[in-house]
Amino acid sequence: MSKNVTAELCYRRDAAPSAFRPSVFLLNAELAMPKRLLVVLALGVVFSLPLLAQAPARTAAPKLVAIKAGFLVDPETATVKPNQVILVEGERIKEVGNVAIPAGAEVIDLSKLYVLPGLVDAHTHMAMTYKEVPENNIYYLTYVQDSTPLRAIQAASNGMQLLSSGFTVVRDVGNNALYADVALRQAIEQGWLPGPTVIPSGPMIGSTGGQFWPTPEMYKYHNIMFPEYIDANSPDEIVRAVRENMLFGAKTIKLCIDCKPWGYSVDDIKLAIREAATGGCRVEGHVQTPAGAQRAIDAGVYIIAHANALSEEHHRAMAQKGIFLAGTDTPFTPYRGSQGAFDRLVAKLKSAYANKVPLTFSTDMDYWNDRMKDEKTGEWMTRGDLTVNFLLTWKAAQIPAADVLRAMTINGYRAADVIGERGPIKAGLYADVIAVARNPLDDIDAVRNIVFVMKNGGVYKKDGVMMPEQFFHPGPVRGWRNK
Repeated sequence: MSKNVTAELCYRRDAAPSAFRPSVFLLNAELAMPKRLLVVLALGVVFSLPLLAQAPARTAAPKLVAIKAGFLVDPETATVKPNQVILVEGERIKEVGNVAIPAGAEVIDLSKLYVLPGLVDAHTHMAMTYKEVPENNIYYLTYVQDSTPLRAIQAASNGMQLLSSGFTVVRDVGNNALYADVALRQAIEQGWLPGPTVIPSGPMIGSTGGQFWPTPEMYKYHNIMFPEYIDANSPDEIVRAVRENMLFGAKTIKLCIDCKPWGYSVDDIKLAIREAATGGCRVEGHVQTPAGAQRAIDAGVYIIAHANALSEEHHRAMAQKGIFLAGTDTPFTPYRGSQGAFDRLVAKLKSAYANKVPLTFSTDMDYWNDRMKDEKTGEWMTRGDLTVNFLLTWKAAQIPAADVLRAMTINGYRAADVIGERGPIKAGLYADVIAVARNPLDDIDAVRNIVFVMKNGGVYKKDGVMMPEQFFHPGPVRGWRNK
């Protein structure tokens, strides 16, 4: 009984992340103890270790945060409640109202501020920045010159700037290179970096040519359309394009209804709507002509993008069907637009509002030039500053502040199809909360100065200063499956 016995236990991960399956290898088969006893011991190891591995791990309780809101703004009802408490547990809102603050909870004192849900840009392009120099505002050249990795980094920067300005949800719809919009959403959702909740569309789907007019060489031999657009002409191609975008992570589908004279028919659009629904996606119709707008309305798209081609008759039909409008109402500023185009957009927005179209706040921001500076300070405007400056159009249309705020919040959540999980400050929803110094129901310009931002229960901005450190991580801490 003097010989040694060596047993080596090797462990490997199974497909299930929490399970370990041990394998036992018995070396030095010259046993100094009875073989029967050794077998019993080995079996004991084999069957006991999985039980130990499957024992529930002790996890820290979710962090409890109590926000003392001096004035809690409800954009849906256009009301304000004083001295409310928002109790946040982990990433979600646990309770709202006149509630006691539990012992041990972290207290955030916003008792002098107006607290409200985060804002929504219902139509933008975070991974497209066409410029006056060198491409003369021709985004076809931007697509050729700027790589997907560069545009993805632009999108990450734009997302952080938008979050600092209170935009916690963004619909990022097309012209985003090779799914840079999807990559940004996934990076934010997994916990790599801070940013708004992104609702990406992937490439815009259109009939031959999309918004480009390429040469035969570029179209036939260089496949210049993809990934900026997906050509889909037949019913089979439309189905394939919708499925392909959803496969690669799109959370909404964007159709170029009439980007060419050979645009989509009502039946084509209905087919895309049905197919998108199988993947839980809504359809936005990009329209450029009155006829295309009518086809989109007749087919029943969820959102119509761009207001230029819409008439009062279109507005009445949209209101009747409950179709959202992302009008992308560009203001006339020293860095963009003209007085004539602005006046036409203001008139369109007035008509849509008067006819009770469900309005969203939307920008179509995808450009930059060296005049984008604050007129008072001379400092560069951020992407958030440029976005919120679209309020100029809404004010020129004389839309009441309460209705503008509703478009920037409640209607935005509905258009983004997230209202069941985030947006309103209600128990059970994700804690996306912002704060301003003045009542935005009285003066919508109050949202130009966001002093506090909470996203998914984490404080991103406090006392007007960004605090992004807690949002950066060396891995997908919120789960690699989050997409």
